[in-house]
Amino acid sequence: MPPSIAAFIAGAAAGGAATTATYPLDLLRTRFAAQGSERVYSSLLGSIRDIARDEGARGFFQGVGAGVGQIVPYMGVFFAAYESFRPVISPLDLPFGSGDATAGAMASVLAKTGVFPLDVIRKRLQVQGPTRTRFVPGKGYRAVADYAGLGVFGTGKTIIKREGWRGLYRGLAIGLVKSAPASAVTMWTYERALRVLQERQIAR
Repeated sequence: MPPSIAAFIAGAAAGGAATTATYPLDLLRTRFAAQGSERVYSSLLGSIRDIARDEGARGFFQGVGAGVGQIVPYMGVFFAAYESFRPVISPLDLPFGSGDATAGAMASVLAKTGVFPLDVIRKRLQVQGPTRTRFVPGKGYRAVADYAGLGVFGTGKTIIKREGWRGLYRGLAIGLVKSAPASAVTMWTYERALRVLQERQIAR
């Protein structure tokens, strides 16, 4: 099996498992970030209690389909692209041996751009529920639209209808500003940590 294909499968499987296991925390982060001038939740424990009471266990997994649908191709494309870019870029004489970091940043930009619509859909779905109208209003912002019961594809179609295709890419620029350097640091650190471990293994 070609290394890029193996990297795609391994990355996709790992990303899907990690996203599903930690999804409730991601949902809580989104809801806290979406609070406007009126606080919806007073504390982390309070938010867990309120969601469990008002929405049940399913409330913690609003939009999980979009989350897994996003992360599986993202991780797969990221690692496949990284394994393709790294052999070309790493030999270049870049400062601080930053070829791995550059390959990581390029792979992140490619993967993030490709799956960003699903990221937008995921975040819109995460703030659905009985507290939806209390998110974001105030300070010139409109309340979050109602996507209840539409699912991933229905939400995507509604966004396109109301906002056009550009609606699926709202926030892409800031998303890339965050993900590209994060991936660069991650892969630079990963390659060096792996190299140290391999050298120690050989020395034994």
